[in-house]
Amino acid sequence: MNGYKDFSEKLSLIRQKEISLKENVNYFLSEIEKRNNINAFISTFDDAVEQAEKIERKIHSGNHGKLAGMIVAVKDNISLKNKLMTCSSKILENFTAIYDATVVKKLRGEDAIIIGKTNCDEFAMGSSNETSAFGKVLNPVNEEYVPGGSSGGSAAAVAANFCDAALGSDTGGSIRQPAAFTGIYGLKPTYGRVSRYGLTAFASSFDTIGPLANSLSDLEILFSAIEGWDENDSTSVRPPKRNGQPKEKIKIGLPKEYFGEGLSEEIKKAIFEKVDEYRASGYEIAEVSLPHTEYAIAAYYILTTAEASSNLERYDGARYGRRSQNSSTLEKMYFNSRSEGFGDEVKRRIMLGTYVLSAGYYDAFYGKAQKVRRLIKDDFDRAFQEFDLLITPTTPTPAFKLGEKISDPLQMYLGDIYTTSANLAGIPALNVPVGKNSEGLPIGMQLMTNHFNEELLFKAAKIISQ
Repeated sequence: MNGYKDFSEKLSLIRQKEISLKENVNYFLSEIEKRNNINAFISTFDDAVEQAEKIERKIHSGNHGKLAGMIVAVKDNISLKNKLMTCSSKILENFTAIYDATVVKKLRGEDAIIIGKTNCDEFAMGSSNETSAFGKVLNPVNEEYVPGGSSGGSAAAVAANFCDAALGSDTGGSIRQPAAFTGIYGLKPTYGRVSRYGLTAFASSFDTIGPLANSLSDLEILFSAIEGWDENDSTSVRPPKRNGQPKEKIKIGLPKEYFGEGLSEEIKKAIFEKVDEYRASGYEIAEVSLPHTEYAIAAYYILTTAEASSNLERYDGARYGRRSQNSSTLEKMYFNSRSEGFGDEVKRRIMLGTYVLSAGYYDAFYGKAQKVRRLIKDDFDRAFQEFDLLITPTTPTPAFKLGEKISDPLQMYLGDIYTTSANLAGIPALNVPVGKNSEGLPIGMQLMTNHFNEELLFKAAKIISQ
């Protein structure tokens, strides 16, 4: 029931009455149940079948949205009215959302069918999807390996063909890294181009909602449906109007800092094979330097943990979420509710963030990290004066084994070394699957470009995805 190559072919088959959308939804639901050990979903929606019947009638009448028939999974830190939104945390395990996120409204407005909420690292804090309060997610490519995080459930759902596409959130690589580990496409849009209204905040100046899909065309149409200015999001931005004709000659930069020590030779080889394809297609290619790259991980974790400690302060057991029943005073209720509700990784990041914001350390850590963030953005601004695109690895290695890094947070954090810079600078970045290593694990390549230039990422990715 999902023997179509992409959404456009599926829509054509529905129009011709060669496949039933209702049966298609039931097929996906049965596959999710059959392979529930993957643990990609926290909840699935039976009302998706009813929605399929309505939308199929709209397709046959010719009066439908551009996503009509697309079955989409949504990460469980994005709000869907009257549905559970747990953020994969015990502190919100019974919380029901009271409104739709803007991206969800846009999906519904274009007649997409939302099949369920996907598992993720708790409060989107993690790089392996092993910190969820509802169990780890397995990589459907090889179930002994992690799917990446924090949007590992969304990536696994797409890679396992449990849905047509999915939404995730990306704070420092949380869409692109799991996309690389599972062999699919994943886009982190320009900061502010997709509304964050309805996204549970981890680090507000970094968080971005974006799409994951098996095909580039599906990724592109899903992005076109969710992007756009939103009055409910104070950080939402209208893309500037571009003047003149598109450039005929595209110049690609290879940041030398991304191809040094620590990068898998197999990943490096796969990427340079694609670089040769670009060169053969007429793209001009040269080396470029982003000199402050080495400070990206440190700056990222100082700034995001600081923002997390502030954002997660609201989960105190008093207003919503888990409330400890073993408390004799208000102070103990706060302490016990958070101790029982938050997992180890979330507690670690709250403590780190509180430390870097504390008196006597604010200027030494947080203030300095903000200055480094500006320097990293300046590096990209200079690079994009000369180059249209940058090509880098998405990850230093392919997927690692379950349990391999969970007890070593520093090694886990270093896995984000190639992805955090795009979030620090707010630029768009795309993971493109470019093959597999000798063990059959997917390899991802990252394309980056200047703000609001996602269309160039899609154009460039098509060159090597033919």
